[in-house]
Amino acid sequence: MMIKKILNPVDGSKHSVHSTKYAIALARLLDAQVVLLHCHDSFPVILAEPYFQEAVNKINKACDQLVNPFIDILEQGDVEFDIRILEGPPGIRIPDVARIEKMDLIVMGSRGVTDFAGLFLGSVAHQVLHKSDCPVFIAK
Repeated sequence: MMIKKILNPVDGSKHSVHSTKYAIALARLLDAQVVLLHCHDSFPVILAEPYFQEAVNKINKACDQLVNPFIDILEQGDVEFDIRILEGPPGIRIPDVARIEKMDLIVMGSRGVTDFAGLFLGSVAHQVLHKSDCPVFIAK
């Protein structure tokens, strides 16, 4: 099995930082590319201008602030990488991206920033494990 594309979903948690470091180590060993993915909340659909654009700008700014430290980690790791920022629930979007972009491996954190919500809704890692077609590496 050849692993050339590694999907690394992040949410800003410490587990995401660990998963990015594992993704870098694996990418170095396997001469693979890392695709950093962040899924944000849906854009509001009931707001009119200029409030809609303000909400979009706020979400985009929050995404930039969340993703930038991971970009720094990847740059320091000296691996080839790309970035995807998508709207929607990560438990659905991550397996979709992995399938559409033909990822060979998903490397993600075991818990996110909302540990408590995972008790009631099911964790994103659990959803990804059951919905993904490719192997999933869970980092703690």
